[in-house]
Amino acid sequence: MIQRRQFLQTVAVAGGMPLLSPGLASATERPPREAEGTVTELGPASVTTPLGNGEFVDGVLYAGTRGLSPNVVGAYDLAEDAVTAHVDIPTGIGVWAMCKVGTDVYVGTHSQSDLYRLDTLTGSATKVGAYSYHFIWNLAASPDGKVFLAISEPGRVVEYDPASGASRDLGVTVEGEAYVRSIAADETTIYAGVGAHAHLVTIDRATGAKRDILPASLVGRDFVASLDVSGTHIAGGISSNGEVLVMSKSDPADHRIITTSEKYVPSVLLHDGYVYFTGRPSGALYRCALDGGEVETLGVAQPEAATHRLLAHEGKVYGVQDGAVFVFDPATKALDYVNLVQRGFRAAPEQPMSVHSDGRRVYVGGKGGADIHDLATGTRTRLGIPGEPKTALTVRDRTYLGVYTQGLLYSHRPGDAEATLLARTGNQQDRPRDLAYDPATGLIAMTTQPEPGHVNGALSLYSPRTGRFETHRPVVERQSLYAVTCRRGVAYIGTNVQEGLGLPPVTTTARLAAYDLRRRSLLWQVEPVPGAKVVPGIAHTERAVYGVTDTGVLFEFDLRRRTVTRTVQVGARGSDLHIVGRSAYTTDGQAVYKIDLAALTVRVIAGGLAGEWFGGEPKLALDPSRRALYGVKGRALVRIAITG
Repeated sequence: MIQRRQFLQTVAVAGGMPLLSPGLASATERPPREAEGTVTELGPASVTTPLGNGEFVDGVLYAGTRGLSPNVVGAYDLAEDAVTAHVDIPTGIGVWAMCKVGTDVYVGTHSQSDLYRLDTLTGSATKVGAYSYHFIWNLAASPDGKVFLAISEPGRVVEYDPASGASRDLGVTVEGEAYVRSIAADETTIYAGVGAHAHLVTIDRATGAKRDILPASLVGRDFVASLDVSGTHIAGGISSNGEVLVMSKSDPADHRIITTSEKYVPSVLLHDGYVYFTGRPSGALYRCALDGGEVETLGVAQPEAATHRLLAHEGKVYGVQDGAVFVFDPATKALDYVNLVQRGFRAAPEQPMSVHSDGRRVYVGGKGGADIHDLATGTRTRLGIPGEPKTALTVRDRTYLGVYTQGLLYSHRPGDAEATLLARTGNQQDRPRDLAYDPATGLIAMTTQPEPGHVNGALSLYSPRTGRFETHRPVVERQSLYAVTCRRGVAYIGTNVQEGLGLPPVTTTARLAAYDLRRRSLLWQVEPVPGAKVVPGIAHTERAVYGVTDTGVLFEFDLRRRTVTRTVQVGARGSDLHIVGRSAYTTDGQAVYKIDLAALTVRVIAGGLAGEWFGGEPKLALDPSRRALYGVKGRALVRIAITG
């Protein structure tokens, strides 16, 4: 039976005060002020079970997590219908890559790119390889027992020999391309799916010779994001137009391109005369006969969810999703959804991605949704969203969340079990970066970064009153849009020189731009700090805009004179910036800093945070009472008292 998309989890957390937002409740008597910088821990910031891949050995599905500490491989025994064991993977920030050789499962990590061998007979994991590259995106095993690693930055392939323990670097797959996202192998050939500009490259295992066999009609796509091979065919999921390539291995000219209404095809499987594949944004499972015919929609186990791996086992098709697996039976066409958390899969604190307070509760965004901390009761519930909330904003009785991927905008009303999808940005946009509200126009502004390999970020505007959503791109040519604050009908935007990931920047310095929300036009742009690549935090007073750069430099921009008047070094890096009275607050993930805006002096009010943010991007939220900030210490949510 298909379960509800939302998995709600309530647990006790320590501490917390019932701080009320003026827009949510009438004022109540406030407790005495705490000393500025007092740090109160409120328990794990976000607890979840995001999966990255899976592999069957006999009747057990081994699935690896991502973003937890430590990450684990959980063993889901089909016969017992239970997760019976967990094996720790101590390094890296997640598992995207798995394959099997005999009864051994190989596990590849990312950020720290290590290769582990999991002996399923003993339940032990041993690190067998360590690589200097950023990501191991995927793994594939050949019929003769070699393991091939899809490596990123730059995109290359590495061969690991379990018999000798030796690794052999097969070199960069396509010069200038950052990612090998997918990989498959047979007796003679390795198949590598490349991006951010799509290529499908064969590598002769004997000679190392490379050949690009991507059909000319697919040149210009973003990624060959998923791959599978059989004895006769290759299947590839193509991003970002939601296509599936089915190709004869003996004759690449003999191929078929299946089009869908999807944007992404995150997983493909060749099985029993069919190509099975999944799509996003719908989350649907499809299949099509290899010898032609129409695409058959088999169902949606979890709306909008990404399926990280498709596997065939004993005639059925399994899809690995976050915290769950779906099962399709070709004989009956039944599609079932199995919640692995309910069957014992370990949940653990993840690396958070965003933090936001509406006064009564704190939203902490992560993989597959957000944990909502009720400050009065000290409880936490899980709001499931198929994506990653990167930023949030409360306007009156609604909290708005910018969600990766596809630049989605959701809204959530306190007490509702689910969030509501309001709009998709489109325009090749991917990562929401910030949200701001302009009372003068009644508009919510959302900034976004484009998809990998694409140019120009966007500014999207949403009217809560009318429901109208519109996107403007470009606003600042050849840059992404990052931080935003709004004042009297003008959006002030901090930018990032990095456009879509995998695309080398063509500009050198981040900018501060002013955009007229009524006329929908760019007013001006400047480069406030030489050499800065990003302006991740921005705030304003009546006379000035303040921003903080990736290098930790805070600048003051006089709106009347349109010039930078002062700068000061704050911390090691920049993040969210909040102004309370004549003071500003920001963090570099290690400490929280208070900046006296009159004297432009800096002091640390709280240190030793060592915040474990996903991607290393520290975040900081301001409580509407303006008496507290929220951040992360390690992986715990913390409240930091402030006085303004």
